[in-house]
Amino acid sequence: MTVKEVLRAHARHQAGHAGTQAGHAGTQAGHAGTQGARAGTQGARAECGNVRADTRAGDAGAREEGEGGPTSFAAPAATVAAGRAAQELGIRRAEFELAVHLGLIAVVGASGGGRPRVHEEEIARLRDQPGFPDGLAERVRTVGTAEGAALLDIAPARFTRLARAGCLSPVTFYLNRYRAVVWLYLADELAAFASREPELLAGRTPLGMRTMLESGADWRPRNWRSQRIDRLLNRTRDPWARTAVQASALDPVQLAEVVDDPYERAYLVRVRPEPVFGRPGSMAAREAMGELMLADDPDEILWRRVNLTLELDGAREDRPAPRPGDDGGIRTAPTILEGAGAGAAAGSRAGTAIAASIAEPTPPSVRPGASGTPAAGAPTGKGLLARLRWRGRGAG
Repeated sequence: MTVKEVLRAHARHQAGHAGTQAGHAGTQAGHAGTQGARAGTQGARAECGNVRADTRAGDAGAREEGEGGPTSFAAPAATVAAGRAAQELGIRRAEFELAVHLGLIAVVGASGGGRPRVHEEEIARLRDQPGFPDGLAERVRTVGTAEGAALLDIAPARFTRLARAGCLSPVTFYLNRYRAVVWLYLADELAAFASREPELLAGRTPLGMRTMLESGADWRPRNWRSQRIDRLLNRTRDPWARTAVQASALDPVQLAEVVDDPYERAYLVRVRPEPVFGRPGSMAAREAMGELMLADDPDEILWRRVNLTLELDGAREDRPAPRPGDDGGIRTAPTILEGAGAGAAAGSRAGTAIAASIAEPTPPSVRPGASGTPAAGAPTGKGLLARLRWRGRGAG
């Protein structure tokens, strides 16, 4: 082999070795690229996993915010029954009803026309007042004639004369076993009267008062009715409900003379105050209670007719009374609860207290579809004085 052939073989060997190394280097580079690709794939997969995790976390957070966040419907406030409220306030049920009547305890009407209930916030407010529980019980403490006279340090006969003359106003009453009216007075009001009018507790009775008492006057029923009506009017702003409060003091004849529309009279019966007289009594006791609810003096009757007329005019301007066939578009007045109009303390007094509710007059039957407008030829546009014309009791 010549020198040239040896050099050529050595050159091919070196070239092949370099190619082999280059091939190895390429293989290694390819292997590194494959690993890089795999790493990139794993990174992408990890990134996707993180995105999914973030998405799931966001959805969970959104669900938690939707469930725990404020909603459009607020949860109703918790209420308790009247019996439980009285127990938590440390007063008797009769005292609780009287406190509602006086406006000392706020109640809410139950759904479906059930008995009124009391918010737990109202109970907490009353419990936080200074002097609880004796303070609330003292504000609703009632006394009869004997206990009231002892409180004022006067004779029971003088106490009765002051009450008959209108100096002392009863807050409630009940019927004893003999169906006699027993008036009850707030102890706080008696103490206020003693400090305001000390000259009436001793000495001779004023001449004008003696004359009035000798004529047989007794202002106790009238003062009770007046205070009851004022308290009920303060608890509502609905025009028709206020009209029904005024109408509750007039008998059916007087009411028909002022409210000549039978549909309006029927509506007043629907929205009239609901009396709460405690235990139900006999029919005779209900009739006796009903008599005390009605104005019986000519000037009192005229005063109630004037107030009823003014309230009725305002109610008619606000909205008409519903008629048969109305689709319910006319809103009805809310029911007013008369917390303890009479006989609230009957269950805790000596004797058998006969409590009763008012026998409401039944509205005259009206032919369906008949209009409430005056008949042809009847006078229209009556003034206030014409609408107040009435026959006095005992007139022929």
